[in-house]
Amino acid sequence: MSNPPLPPRTTYLTRTTKETKIQLSLSLDGGPLTLLPDTEHFSPATNPAVSKIPAQTSETHASQETPSQQIWIWTGVGFLDHMLHAWAKHAGWSLRVRAWGDLAIDDHHTTEDTLLLLGTAFSTCLFPRTGLARFGHCYAPLDEALSRAVLDISSRPFFVGNFDFASPMIGALNSQMVWHGLQSWSQAAGVTLHVDVLRGGNDHHRAESAFKAVAGACRMACVKVVGREGEVVSTKGVL
Repeated sequence: MSNPPLPPRTTYLTRTTKETKIQLSLSLDGGPLTLLPDTEHFSPATNPAVSKIPAQTSETHASQETPSQQIWIWTGVGFLDHMLHAWAKHAGWSLRVRAWGDLAIDDHHTTEDTLLLLGTAFSTCLFPRTGLARFGHCYAPLDEALSRAVLDISSRPFFVGNFDFASPMIGALNSQMVWHGLQSWSQAAGVTLHVDVLRGGNDHHRAESAFKAVAGACRMACVKVVGREGEVVSTKGVL
């Protein structure tokens, strides 16, 4: 007898502050996602500023649709979109993100809040944290760059990251926000994450290999282990 299908690990969340307005829909196992709703903050009729955001049905620099995944991302920070696209693609997620932030100041709040919301969505999708592989690791090369990520779905948030970028900016993203964004995600996701860029001469390649390594570690750690259904993978008996 075949095992019954697993319940969908998916959620839709929003984050609204004076600095950012963000919508996010995530499915850890891919598959279709409905379009993000045109709520008050994302309706051109009530907020003309969002008329600059492309329609979700349009193809953008960070959109991709395949039989197994739907990805559409727009934060207003192109390189952040690119990293989130790579993360979702290689983690096997379907992901929709639409953000409107205070980019007239800088990219800090938009990046931070988007990664906080993604971390919260990740944690929500995993509830209850039972039957998981729990640990994940991945080495990801990109040409001359090589990164390693190690993940523990521990409910003990901790982040260590070593990136050593040469430039203060990668596109429109402050390179400091790679560390801070992943640290924010780890805190909200309730995971322990170690990321190390081991080598590489190009900052774009260094950052992208790091995000791809995180994606691979997520994919491994989130696997539902057959025969461990309902089990807490911890000597403490709780995660």
